[in-house]
Amino acid sequence: MAMQNIGAGNSDDAFYRYKMPRMLTKIEGRGNGIKTNVVNMVDIAKALARPPSYTTKYFGCELGAQSKFDEKTGVALVNGAHDTAKLAGLLENFIKKFVQCYGCGNPETDVIITKTQMIQLKCAACGFVSDVDMRDKLTTFIIKNPPEQKKGGKDKKAMRRAEKERLKEGEAADEELKKLKFKKKDASKASSSKKKTVLPVEDRHSPSGSQADDNDADEVEEDDDDDVQWATDTSLEAAQKRIQEQLNAVTADMVMLTTAEAEKEKPKPAAKKVVAANGSAATAVNGPETKSPTVTENGKSANGVGAHEQLVEKIQGNLKGCSVGQLKSFLASLNGGSSPQDVMNSLIDALFGGVDKGFSKEVTKKKNYLAAATHDNEGSEIILLRAIGAFCEKSGPEVVKEVALVLKTLYDEDVLEEEYIVQWFNEGIAGGSKNSQIWKNVKPFIVWLQSAETESE
Repeated sequence: MAMQNIGAGNSDDAFYRYKMPRMLTKIEGRGNGIKTNVVNMVDIAKALARPPSYTTKYFGCELGAQSKFDEKTGVALVNGAHDTAKLAGLLENFIKKFVQCYGCGNPETDVIITKTQMIQLKCAACGFVSDVDMRDKLTTFIIKNPPEQKKGGKDKKAMRRAEKERLKEGEAADEELKKLKFKKKDASKASSSKKKTVLPVEDRHSPSGSQADDNDADEVEEDDDDDVQWATDTSLEAAQKRIQEQLNAVTADMVMLTTAEAEKEKPKPAAKKVVAANGSAATAVNGPETKSPTVTENGKSANGVGAHEQLVEKIQGNLKGCSVGQLKSFLASLNGGSSPQDVMNSLIDALFGGVDKGFSKEVTKKKNYLAAATHDNEGSEIILLRAIGAFCEKSGPEVVKEVALVLKTLYDEDVLEEEYIVQWFNEGIAGGSKNSQIWKNVKPFIVWLQSAETESE
């Protein structure tokens, strides 16, 4: 099938990538029943990303003749006998009005029908939105027969989740295959080592043995040496033993004597008294094991720092040079001494403490840490939302303004699910802080989540 560039202005461009089939027409019937059949109308409309009924109706409107497109058979008929060149010229006008972008001329556009019954063309290349002239007769037909809508953002999100699950299953299958291969290799090595035999010493050194027998024995011994894995004992006792073997007896005794004296001269750790809340004294020993400070009844340590501040400092210290996987295991270890909500509140303060403007940008940068904190943890998403709400309440108004952007970012990155966001919002408006500015700023995002609007709208 002969192809041509879409748009008359691009006809001379040999490297233009948007192409459509050349129009083929056929005159059918005679007399008053004569009609023009556009044979390849379906292929042309597919190349233009428009329904074939649009182009057929446009021909009828411009020619002042009846036109009809049969959806079942794909036949496009226009009453009257019309030249192919004339219909091709009308098709170029249709492309300029209803296909090409008014800004860049790219034919890759989507038809959008607004709430005010206006037709727009949104360009996928430059993003320009073109307003179609509503005085054209075809616009009424397009509004009554809108094009099929593409899949919305929620459908695309479900497809992305399914793709991620499929990749995870594939990785798990690969790991199982690797384990099976390693087991087969170990079994083959074990069987091969059992089959190897070593000749007795008498046979190898017997005077009656031939030269070939001696060579075979040497090869067997070399094979046995290859299977042996040599290792050096690095323990203190083994090192002292090697020193004694290498030095003479007098020098070895001197070395052992000096090490024994050095151990005797080491000072013993001093005892320290720590006074608890009730006034009783407890004895502690200074050393690497006494890292945690004594906590009093009012929730503060002996040096006056609160438990929450201590947890924040501890998380900040581990965030430096810490990978996402290490952070996940570290947070799991903290859940033993503190509640999951306290740990999540401390993580939010450690990541975004001191942030005023640009809260959503900081969340975008550190989204991987939040994803690690909520991955495979039941109920962790609602805990994260509560922590974000608590952080916004004690922060400035600039942070509260961006709470909806933060939720949108985490929702797009699959960190938060729709049901948990809606649940958190319902809890907030039903609680004691229902008049907070947070819920007023979040409400438009919740409405967007619950509506069935497509991505183009």
